[in-house]
Amino acid sequence: MTNDAITDMIAQLLNARAADASICPSEVARALAPDQWRALMPQVRAVAADLALAGALRITQGSVEIAPGAVLAGLTRGPLRLRRAP
Repeated sequence: MTNDAITDMIAQLLNARAADASICPSEVARALAPDQWRALMPQVRAVAADLALAGALRITQGSVEIAPGAVLAGLTRGPLRLRRAP
């Protein structure tokens, strides 16, 4: 899967939601690879982190914003959410 395809799917899913809504990275992976979505999760998280570093989106866990570097370093555990940048 290309990073561009993942970026496009993130944008598509966010644009289909209310402005203050979020998406789960697994929604992106499932939309792109329904039968092998789990294998795609590390790449989806990495692309999301790159987008967050560029200021294009925010990564949250509960009400806490997560540093993109923590995602890239694999330091996060548990569910993450992707939100539009302010």
